[in-house]
Amino acid sequence: MSRVNNLLSQLQKYKNTRLPKKVKIVEMGPRDGLQNEKTIVQSEDKVKFINLLSQCGFQAIETTSFVSKKWVPQMGDASEVYSKIEKFPNVSYPVLVPNITGLDQALKVGVKEIAVFGAASEAFSQKNINCSIADSLKRFNDVVIKAQQNGIKIRGYVSCVMGCPYEGDIDPLKVAEVTQKLFEMGCYEVSLGDTIGVGTPEKTKNLMQALSQFDFKKLAVHFHDTYDRAIPNILVALEHGIEVVDSSVSGLGGCPYAGKPSGNVATETVINSLNYLGIETGIDREKLKKASDFICGLLNRQNISINF
Repeated sequence: MSRVNNLLSQLQKYKNTRLPKKVKIVEMGPRDGLQNEKTIVQSEDKVKFINLLSQCGFQAIETTSFVSKKWVPQMGDASEVYSKIEKFPNVSYPVLVPNITGLDQALKVGVKEIAVFGAASEAFSQKNINCSIADSLKRFNDVVIKAQQNGIKIRGYVSCVMGCPYEGDIDPLKVAEVTQKLFEMGCYEVSLGDTIGVGTPEKTKNLMQALSQFDFKKLAVHFHDTYDRAIPNILVALEHGIEVVDSSVSGLGGCPYAGKPSGNVATETVINSLNYLGIETGIDREKLKKASDFICGLLNRQNISINF
């Protein structure tokens, strides 16, 4: 009850705050959620999980990642999973691609939207994809060009926008610099990731101010809930004009390179919090519970969302 009461106390502060009437939730469970889970989920179960999520009312579900099975074993069946899921009307199914090889594999199975990752931390970039920020952006530029030639939409991510497990605090101006590069490449939207969950409302406010030159309707936020601060951070972002939030059903997963477990904020917690404030998400909570129960049962883990 203490977590519930603490969250409700935080939400009360925003009852009379100017917030958007609607927020788009990008469901990250099948990709960012599962990639760091030790239990390997079978392909047919991933397909069922994604199909259950598709029934919930999400506009976007990040489906899988076309990465080397050597580095992320959980995503080794990307082509099979994407090919077999039911594609619901008005739902996008973006996939993560790190390089041209990944893009070529994605194109073979008819992917319509991809995501590319940048980082605001040099050390994290080296640990994550074995190259500098500058080199990673050059690599992604080639991916983006080929994707555009094939009529593919591109979403961008910036990792470690609040802090890095190797460098510590990150300069918000560095985040702005990487964000600008991703937009210049042709990303239609850039998601700002607090990869290890060290963000605070004050840090979030500072980041929003550093990004003031951008159209906030083209930005999204991706908070991890390591220290139970994801919801307050999200609300600060919404207060500044953000209208898109990434989250993961049941609080699944996190980044395998983050140095310690740092799970995504639970989709259920986000939806409950927004509903409490009168913000529409379009998500059916009963159908979401069905998807959550299914995946948590497979993983033998507890749903860490906050319900009230």
